[in-house]
Amino acid sequence: MNHLKDSTSPYLLQHANNPVDWYPWGDEALRKAREEDKPILLSIGYSACHWCHVMAHESFEDPATAAIMNRDFVAIKVDREERPDLDDIYMQATLMFNHGNGGWPMTVFLMPDGRPFHAGTYFPKSDRYGMPSFQRVMAAVTDAYRLRREQVEEIAGQVTHNLVHQGLVGGTDDALNPQLLEAAYRGIVRDFDSENGGLTKGRPRFPQPMGLDFVLHTWKATRDPHALEVVTLSLRKMAQGGMYDQIGGGFHRYSVDERWLVPHFEKMLYDNAQLSRLYLHTWQATGDAFFRQIAVEIYDYILREMTAPEGGFYSTTDADSEGEEGRFFTWTPEEIQAVLTREEASAALAYWDVTRTGNFEGRNVLNVPRDQVVVAAELNIPVEVLQERIASARAKLYAAREGRVHPARDEKILTAWNGMMLASLAEAARVLNREDYKGAAIRNAQFLLTAMLHEDRLWRSHKDGKSAINGYLEDYAALIDGLIEVYQTTFEPAYFTQAIALAEAALTHFRAEDGAFYDTSDDHEALLTRPRNFQDNATPSGNNLMAKVLLKLAAYTGDVRYEDAARAALRGLASAMQEYPLAFGEALG
Repeated sequence: MNHLKDSTSPYLLQHANNPVDWYPWGDEALRKAREEDKPILLSIGYSACHWCHVMAHESFEDPATAAIMNRDFVAIKVDREERPDLDDIYMQATLMFNHGNGGWPMTVFLMPDGRPFHAGTYFPKSDRYGMPSFQRVMAAVTDAYRLRREQVEEIAGQVTHNLVHQGLVGGTDDALNPQLLEAAYRGIVRDFDSENGGLTKGRPRFPQPMGLDFVLHTWKATRDPHALEVVTLSLRKMAQGGMYDQIGGGFHRYSVDERWLVPHFEKMLYDNAQLSRLYLHTWQATGDAFFRQIAVEIYDYILREMTAPEGGFYSTTDADSEGEEGRFFTWTPEEIQAVLTREEASAALAYWDVTRTGNFEGRNVLNVPRDQVVVAAELNIPVEVLQERIASARAKLYAAREGRVHPARDEKILTAWNGMMLASLAEAARVLNREDYKGAAIRNAQFLLTAMLHEDRLWRSHKDGKSAINGYLEDYAALIDGLIEVYQTTFEPAYFTQAIALAEAALTHFRAEDGAFYDTSDDHEALLTRPRNFQDNATPSGNNLMAKVLLKLAAYTGDVRYEDAARAALRGLASAMQEYPLAFGEALG
């Protein structure tokens, strides 16, 4: 019997009809593991994850594989977006087992009490890619658990010890000085790709908006022209590549190549929240209309395709449709010619680099590898005519694409990701003088303060009219940031008052003895350890974003408590920020 049918998570519901006897994380599954003395097979992923889908089709939908899982394990499925606490704890364990490598789907084998003793990510159905098959891995794990229990207990104990004793290195306020920022800036731009843009070279390529935002702040403070070049080249190259949806707006998750050309096609709310704000700030810094255009296209995409009727923002859209990765977003020349006039098609094929052979599995990921002046000269038309034809072509291709089978959309609404998008949209409303953005920001704020707030505490997730799961530190920090921006746009005191109330709740329920913050509240479910993630990943660390919003509140209120709390949250990170600056872009910014 599969136990996922009543889940609120779209990811868990994707697995509700598997032959695997999946349980959600909770007392029932943990009790069953203890009573039957079975190891736990913990699978963590998210709804837009391509390789999660691959492993599901190959293994979790296969009756023979499911039979082994049901016989030898208690199988638990977790949505990492709903439960970042579990994801963080067991990702740290996965990194320990795999020499610093991790990812999703995450596959972790636990003792009945939750201690990990083996972990990996995607396992294929049969031996390939240099990896053992999933069935072979399960057989080896079962053999070790039954026949070498003492050794397994020792491994689980050592890994758990390491997880529990991770912490901050002591530091002082003196370490938070301009010299730290100068050293961090030099470290961040050291590997700048001067040809393709980006803060690192090679593949895959992630946009790293927090690092780029810190570099932009460095330019603002120092007027170092190289800092502005790093940001503008990176943002221009990313937006001209296939990682950016040239037809519908918005960024895909990352590029598999060094040229930002071929993405993994999932779209995440948090990426577009951060990148829209970065493009907005870069337009403010440079006055270059290109950056404004990209920001506006992202906002318009979010309001058009990722906004719930009640005002919340949906989480993600999938990479796959019709059983193929990227099928919705890619084109053949014939598909384009069938929709456009001859003149428009000629312009579109040249501008978006569309060829017969394609650049992705025989189809074309649209991108802009050449300047429009060059393309216009090649077509022997004025640049203004090219721009008109491309604008017309984009509208027609979007309308045609709407007739395709859409990728699945994860319609759960997460407080932290909504707070990030709210902050960007509310700031854009006043910077761009857009009443529609202002209205959308107000609706989102009102939704969050109604559906996600109970007394002074937050829920994490909302779907189908139901809010669930205790809010995490990042939920508080991101919503505070969003509310501060809405206040600055509307000057409605209630938003600022609520930001203060949430900050007080965070200080009460999330602070650690050393002054920094835990990711979970003091009344959260007891887990293997109380997680504390200080490094920024795809989203800002809750600790680092909370420090930033506390400094904003200190500036607004003059309350020194907020500044002291922010300093305490950051002082222990000083040496790490200098040594690994890309992992602390939010803290540095």
